[in-house]
Amino acid sequence: MRSGLPDFRLGAVLATSFTGTLSERHGDAVERIPTPQRLVDWLSVYDLTVDSCTTTQLELARELRESIHAAATAAATREPLPAGAVQVINDCSTRGRAAATLTPEGKRQWQLGPASPLDDALSVIAADAISIIAGERDGRLALCASPTCQAAFFDTSRSRTRRWCDMNTCGNRQKKARFNANRSKDPS
Repeated sequence: MRSGLPDFRLGAVLATSFTGTLSERHGDAVERIPTPQRLVDWLSVYDLTVDSCTTTQLELARELRESIHAAATAAATREPLPAGAVQVINDCSTRGRAAATLTPEGKRQWQLGPASPLDDALSVIAADAISIIAGERDGRLALCASPTCQAAFFDTSRSRTRRWCDMNTCGNRQKKARFNANRSKDPS
């Protein structure tokens, strides 16, 4: 943890990992990108390196994050996508000019332009959200079974029956709560 800030909760899917920068939405919410520098730090973890971020850009990033969360939640529950959320995602997607390039190791890498690298990074995140919400990738959107979390996550497990956004946090917390509840019921 850097300077007392909460650790990032990282996942394999860019868009849903981005929504995880605000966790415990239905409990004591934890903001994991409270400052512009923390957004820069988070983006660098996903190889979307930008030099700086303004407070206004951080607000735009949070608006995108909440729009992705709203649209992914609606998709997971098979409800209509919120029009405002769709508009924000589309606007961010079309605002950037990032280009996908192939590394010598055969991996995709994003090239962000010099004019507006943060817009380019948000564009990459928005495009990733579009691909999962539109059902273009192998997996399914689901909501975390933790009553305090309920984060949208992309389930790529073989059976598509994953219950937790992250087994190391929400899953273990729920298992521990069940264990303690059962222990308190046992009088022996």
